[in-house]
Amino acid sequence: MSEQLKFIVEQLNKEPFKRSYNLISFDSLEPLQLLQVANDVLSEINPQHKLDIREETADMTAVRMMNELRVLKYKPNEDPSTFRQGLVSGYKPVIYPILVWLFQKMPELKKRAYLARFLVKIEVPPEIIQDDQVADTYAQYAEMVNQFKELHKVSETLKTSGFSTNEIRRDITQMEEEKEQILKRIERLKKRVETVQNHEKMLEIARNFRKEQDREMALAQQKQDQKNQALHADQRLYRLTQQLKDIKQSTVGASAEGLIKKLEEENKVNAYLCQDKLLKEIDAKRKACQDLERVVNEPAMGQSDLDEINSQIKTINSDVNGLIEKRMMRNDPIDDKMSLFRQQASIISRKKEAAAENLRESKDELAACRQEAAEKREGVKGVQGEEVLKGDEFKRYVNKLRGKSTIYKKKRQELAELRAEHGVLSRTEEILRQRDEGLQKQLAHLEAKKGVSGYHDTQEELEKVSAIKSELDDMKGRTLEDMSEMVTKLNMTISVKKADLAPVIKELRPLRQRSQEIETSHNEKKSAYDTLAAGLESNRSKLEQEVRAYREECSQEESRFHYLNCMRRVIAMQQQRVSDEMKAYTSSDPTEKKKAFRDQYTRKIQEQENLGKSLRDKQKSIKESHGPSMKQMKMWKDFQTLMECKRDCHLNIGQGDTSKMIRDEANQEDRLIL
Repeated sequence: MSEQLKFIVEQLNKEPFKRSYNLISFDSLEPLQLLQVANDVLSEINPQHKLDIREETADMTAVRMMNELRVLKYKPNEDPSTFRQGLVSGYKPVIYPILVWLFQKMPELKKRAYLARFLVKIEVPPEIIQDDQVADTYAQYAEMVNQFKELHKVSETLKTSGFSTNEIRRDITQMEEEKEQILKRIERLKKRVETVQNHEKMLEIARNFRKEQDREMALAQQKQDQKNQALHADQRLYRLTQQLKDIKQSTVGASAEGLIKKLEEENKVNAYLCQDKLLKEIDAKRKACQDLERVVNEPAMGQSDLDEINSQIKTINSDVNGLIEKRMMRNDPIDDKMSLFRQQASIISRKKEAAAENLRESKDELAACRQEAAEKREGVKGVQGEEVLKGDEFKRYVNKLRGKSTIYKKKRQELAELRAEHGVLSRTEEILRQRDEGLQKQLAHLEAKKGVSGYHDTQEELEKVSAIKSELDDMKGRTLEDMSEMVTKLNMTISVKKADLAPVIKELRPLRQRSQEIETSHNEKKSAYDTLAAGLESNRSKLEQEVRAYREECSQEESRFHYLNCMRRVIAMQQQRVSDEMKAYTSSDPTEKKKAFRDQYTRKIQEQENLGKSLRDKQKSIKESHGPSMKQMKMWKDFQTLMECKRDCHLNIGQGDTSKMIRDEANQEDRLIL
């Protein structure tokens, strides 16, 4: 319990609860406050439970929390009635395990609670769902639940696939920028091509050429697929041929009698397995299932029931042992002869069962080996494209594989070196790109300062145009006069621009050198700063750990101080009570002495003894007068029965004929006179 309490207090003092509990303050919470804490934890998992439990009744709170725990699949250790009663009353042994379980599985339970809002179906009574409109709506609702399941699975797959939304957004932005650049380039190319004669015809030829290339690639892929199919067909033919050879080889030297004998043996084995072994196993499984069902259907047993069952087991075991002793003492020779045959039969049956079990295990092992061989054969097919080799061919294949393994190791080492070099080159490329961007900015600033803004961009555009021009010249054979004139003009423009930029470039060279020196100094100072920052960060983390440890120790000592202070007060109170008791016991004042606990308890004991003595006397007198009293009660009941019978007779006579009564009276009078 103390470990649970400590864990709960630690979790409640963290985010998002931020409670300032310690062990004593949390353990001293009232049941209503403890239920409010449990409800707050549930509201962190499912925000629908965020409320004050004082605004609803205890039964409503218990039902709501039990439904939520049922959805979260919490399994209590107590029986349902005890668990419900403990949840209603805020019983600590019931609430503490719930809090521990909730804190241990908080992320999983949040996900389960979120899914439960959409996946727990609404129960519709059968008499309502018979309506066509309600049935259609419920079917749509079930279909939407299934769609939500599929979408949630896709979402979870995407979350665990390693893709980052920021990277995807960055890639999309980069692709959009590239798309805009390509569209602009296409527009420029279209404007350039429109000036060429027969450009539509040339574009049509290029389009047809591209279609033919795609068709050629499709045909090549189809050809490769057909080659693979042919290879698989050859492999299947080889495998079937090998199976046919194995079957023929297994039947060499076999006669019809041998085959029939072998089939009879197999038939006997299979008959034994089906008729004896499998039936026994089925009966045993059925009996075990019946026993389990009987155990499940029986009510829960208490300690008295278990003691009674144990006593019955002991009685039955003693009876069995007595019967065995009697049988051994009788020692009938006929039974001895039969016991020999029984023993032999039991040995043979055990041998048969062991052989059947070994046969089953061998069959399972054979099937597993065949499955493994088939998987390895398929793996070899996928790698080598051929069947498994044997003999000298296999040795040659192993030697070839060793040579390939050596070559593979060398190539892998070269690949690792190339990857390392690629990493270095990529880093160098990134550094050079950053430098180029800085130089481009400086160059643009210098161009703006010298009054030749846009020269570098113009030069790049000219280079791009020249590259496009070279491509178009390659496609068209460099035969168009307007292209040559355009190139001449562009070359002249480039030479003029170069002449204009020559002094600017001369001034830019020392600036580049100075920029490199500044960048080198910056890198050195940055590395020194990073080293110093890393050292300070490590020192700060160590200090934070020490402070955290001291705070934990302080909180523990504080809680221990409060605990010891409370214990001291309790002990002082007990000591005060002991001193008061001793004072009252040793006092000569009768009134003070009567207040002592010893005298009070002695007086109460004497009163109880007197009461018990009087009750025993009363019991004795009741036992002595029980017989006469019962006899007197029986006589009284008989007398009562007799009087009731006389009353009934008198009533019956009163309802009879009046003349008859008169005659009877006259006769009675006569009889009395005589």
